[in-house]
Amino acid sequence: MAFERILGHERCVSVLRRSIDSGKTAHAYLFEGIEGCGRRTTALAFIQTLFCASNTGCGDCPSCRKMISGNHPDLHLLEPDGTFIKIDQIRALQKELSLRPYEASRKACIIKDAEQLNISAANAMLKTLEEPPGNAVIVLLTTDASAVLSTIRSRCQLLRFAPLSNDTVRDCLVERGVAPDTAVTAAAVARGSIGKALEICGQETLSDRQDRIAEFSAVSLSDIAGLFTLSERISAEKNDTAAILDTFVSYLRDVQTLLYGGSDIANRDLLPLIEREAARLTPDRVMKRIASVMAARQALQYNANTRLALDLLFIRLAQC
Repeated sequence: MAFERILGHERCVSVLRRSIDSGKTAHAYLFEGIEGCGRRTTALAFIQTLFCASNTGCGDCPSCRKMISGNHPDLHLLEPDGTFIKIDQIRALQKELSLRPYEASRKACIIKDAEQLNISAANAMLKTLEEPPGNAVIVLLTTDASAVLSTIRSRCQLLRFAPLSNDTVRDCLVERGVAPDTAVTAAAVARGSIGKALEICGQETLSDRQDRIAEFSAVSLSDIAGLFTLSERISAEKNDTAAILDTFVSYLRDVQTLLYGGSDIANRDLLPLIEREAARLTPDRVMKRIASVMAARQALQYNANTRLALDLLFIRLAQC
């Protein structure tokens, strides 16, 4: 069954199952949660179950097989074109949803990064939600519901997806063939995101993170040339830059945990390094560092110039 592949989101799955069983599905949903926690997988399972001949997401009927293969004609996927979702994309979607379904009893769409709707696209989307075409189902995915236009939020049923437990992420990685020791560390660093954990396992991020952390921690305004050289080198690793920043945030959070007397250390294999950093930094300085790295991470997410974002980050780190 489609919902059986969803890990760790029993409450959200229960809500969706009940809506299908009762025949009272909402016309629009807003799924909020961190990247890689299972929002899109859940949305696909939900729509597969709606389209299924038996409303179970059986996996065997023609509709389910098309959903699994990713080519069902009545499902439309929409994501940002560059930085934003644009009005032309919404107009094209409106046209598609206004047509009769090809095979299923209704049409459906999944909109990724709904917070990236630009103003004109958001207003056009609002009109679609106010006057939904036929019995189409729209699922919007976002990492931050508060960043979505409030009038859009008010017309959607909001489901919040919590970060997955480390054990759930670890078990998923092991099932996919990741070595147990690597899975434990990747799960802890990923902070509840299977997608991020898989990304970490597929890169050299784990194996060289001690050297990375040492470089980040050593940046200094007394060595501006070295600071910019480090920025240039990491910005050249475009596919790994975000994961490198995530690793440093995970490390700083461990330092913060230790400073406040906690024991839930993600990077336990780096404990000596974490203890040394905790001995030389104050909680306020750690918070400033975390905020600086998160600001750079967000800038990259919004397609900022990587080199400039890292230059600014290392200057801020050197100042705190």
